[in-house]
Amino acid sequence: MPIRTASGRVLGPVDVPGTVLAHEHLVVDLTRFGDPEARVSDDAAVAAELAAARAEHDLGLVVDLTGRGMGADPARARAIAERAGVEVVLATGWYYERFHPDGEPGDSVDLATELLVNDIGAGIRPGVIGEIGSSGEQASAAERVGLLASAGAALATGLSVATHAHLGRGGLEQLDLLTGAGLAPHRICIGHQDLIDDTGQHRAIAAAGAYVAFDTVGKAAYQPDEKRVELLLALLDAGYARHLLLSNDISRDGYLTSRGGPGFGHVLGPFRAELAARGVDAATLGLLYRENALRWLDGTEHP
Repeated sequence: MPIRTASGRVLGPVDVPGTVLAHEHLVVDLTRFGDPEARVSDDAAVAAELAAARAEHDLGLVVDLTGRGMGADPARARAIAERAGVEVVLATGWYYERFHPDGEPGDSVDLATELLVNDIGAGIRPGVIGEIGSSGEQASAAERVGLLASAGAALATGLSVATHAHLGRGGLEQLDLLTGAGLAPHRICIGHQDLIDDTGQHRAIAAAGAYVAFDTVGKAAYQPDEKRVELLLALLDAGYARHLLLSNDISRDGYLTSRGGPGFGHVLGPFRAELAARGVDAATLGLLYRENALRWLDGTEHP
C-alpha cells in the first residue's frame, strides 16, 4: 500500500527522500496526570530541529505516533512538517490505558475497530495505527480491546501498526494478539525494545517476521546508548538487520536540543556515527535508517 502523508501525498517507497524517523511526536500533550513537562509544544523549535536534521542528515520522513488521548493536533503537526521541509505520517489509536480518553476504546472490539476506521477515513488522514499501548507483561482488558481493534482496522484499511510496549515489556503478547487477529507480522512494529535487555525477546519478534523498534535512542535516563548499541549489534549478528527500526521518541520539550536534550537529530547523527565506528556497514545503515521503515509502512514486501 502506498504511504499516506499528512500533506495529502500518497507516496511509494521510492518517492520518499532521505532518512526516516520511525517514532516521534511533533505535537503531544500527556500532562493531564500531573506532569507539566510531559508535552511537546514548541512548534518553532521542533520545526527548526527537523529542518536541521534534513540539512545535516538527509531527513525526509517522520512518523508521528501521537494517537487518541495524547493531545494530537494533525493540523499543527502538518504545519510543522511543511515548515521543516519534511513529510510526516500521522497516526490514530490508543496509548496504554492510563491515557485512554474517557469511554474509549470501550469493551466492544467491533465498535472500537469501526471508530478507528472512521478516523482513518476523515480529516487529515492518518497513515499508520499507533502507538498502541500496553503497560505490562499482559495487556489490561481495555488495552487488549485497543490492540485487537487496531488489528481489525489495519486489515480494513491496509495500514501498519506500531505498539508501545511499556519499558519493552509485553511485546511478545502484543505480537500474539495482533497476529492472532489476522494481521501479518510484517505489518507490525513492536515498540521500545531498546528499553529491555532481552535479546531472546528481540530475536523472537524478528523471527516471527515483525519489526523490532529501538526507538528511544538518546534517552539516557532509561538506558545508556552504549547498551542500545550492544543490543542492536546482537540482533544484527543474529541476521535480523531487515527487522530493525530506529528513532528518538521525542516526547517532551526537554528532549529538544534547545532545552539541553538530545534532539531529533540524535539517532541520525551521534548514534549512527557510533554504529559505523562499531563496524556497521553502509548497506546495513541504509536498512536501519530508511529501507526498513518504508517497507513496514508500505507493507508490500516481507522482510
